[in-house]
Amino acid sequence: MPISSNSTRCLVCGAPLVKNGRTAAGTQRWRCPNCGASSVRRREDVSRRHQLTAFLVWLIGKTSQQDLGGPAAARAFRRDTAWCWEVEPSLGPVETTHHSVLVDGIWVGSWCLLIAVTEHLQVLAWQWCARESTAAWTALLERIPAPAVIVCDGGAGVASAVRQTWPQTRTQRCLFHVQMNIRQHLTLRPRTDAGRRLLALSRALSAVTTVEDAINWQVRLDHWWRAHGHLTKERTIREGRWWFTHERLRKAWLLLRKLTRDEVLFTWLDYGNPRTTSALEGGINNGIRHVLRAHRGMTEDHMKRAAEWFLTTREIPIRDAHRLIPTTPTLTPSMNPIDEEPHPTPLYDTALTAEEGLWTRSGWAGRH
Repeated sequence: MPISSNSTRCLVCGAPLVKNGRTAAGTQRWRCPNCGASSVRRREDVSRRHQLTAFLVWLIGKTSQQDLGGPAAARAFRRDTAWCWEVEPSLGPVETTHHSVLVDGIWVGSWCLLIAVTEHLQVLAWQWCARESTAAWTALLERIPAPAVIVCDGGAGVASAVRQTWPQTRTQRCLFHVQMNIRQHLTLRPRTDAGRRLLALSRALSAVTTVEDAINWQVRLDHWWRAHGHLTKERTIREGRWWFTHERLRKAWLLLRKLTRDEVLFTWLDYGNPRTTSALEGGINNGIRHVLRAHRGMTEDHMKRAAEWFLTTREIPIRDAHRLIPTTPTLTPSMNPIDEEPHPTPLYDTALTAEEGLWTRSGWAGRH
């Protein structure tokens, strides 16, 4: 039976080894008292553990490769840690049911990264996709037990995915994104009095703290409709077609009316969940942006891997990240013996050989 290079027995005679000082690099040296052979134990797993740790400290931090000790050290670092880019991080299945889940998406290059976290910013899962579609959101939500409330920004596909995957889960629309959408429709300085009042109503969402405040806000919205609702129906002819005269005002009103009818604005008053996704946007998405900004120039694949490692290291300490290194399968010897010479050279044949001088030499061989 062959002896491993990591064994404490001599590779020559098989006798037990004894310690014999250390090398210049500080590695323990072993010596065989029987035959005198000296060797060093090779721990490939330990080397990879230290390399992955150094790689993640650099990747998640702000230190550039040039700060590691100059161009030579940077080249050595890239050479030693090149394999780390191939390690695919993961968090495993989610088994705990949480009260509320916050979801949001962030663009990394040409890919969209969908992220799901708890209200305490515990990363649950993520999903890469080309765009925020129903299928992409469904693939993310299927890996998480249905919570009581989901907080989202109302992006494309998330509403239908929630209805299909979590039919019993209540939805809280992010109030900050609602205000941003209203501001996008009306601008910061609306020209009409109706626009200014509707913009003030959207800003008043932040002041709602009780159920009575929510009721009063909806009453104010109804009063706005009674006073200015006719403006959302007015039409004029432009370019030979009928258009809504106050199109931006109409879009803002329809958005607030729909969210009010769907009862997704004030879910947080009954369930005590966060009313915005700002914690996810500022704590997780902003951290990914900082990592990508600190290491500008990465390829798109490396940008995606950096985002995955950022999410993983929020739940798994860097010192334990080596557990994610895939184990190399042990190669088993083949059961079929291989002939030493499967195609023996014929002693006499019609084939051409180099000895006959039929091929032209190239290069400097034979020249003086």
